[in-house]
Amino acid sequence: MKTIDVIAAVLVIVGAANWGLVGLLQFDLVGTLFGNMSAISRMVYVLVGLAGAFQAIQWKAIQRRWSGSVGYATV
Repeated sequence: MKTIDVIAAVLVIVGAANWGLVGLLQFDLVGTLFGNMSAISRMVYVLVGLAGAFQAIQWKAIQRRWSGSVGYATV
């Protein structure tokens, strides 16, 4: 798996977890850690958005790489 795929996947997970916390508990983890609308938290939000777009664009290529790299034993 390419490094960029791993980074994008981690950012998507961070974004999903943050939105889950916002939706369930009205708690913004990124804003709490880095300050509401600070430059760092805005950068995290932008990177999460770009990672989501990257994942959507690369979906078929990522599926091919993952399915080709899984080595299941056949009986």
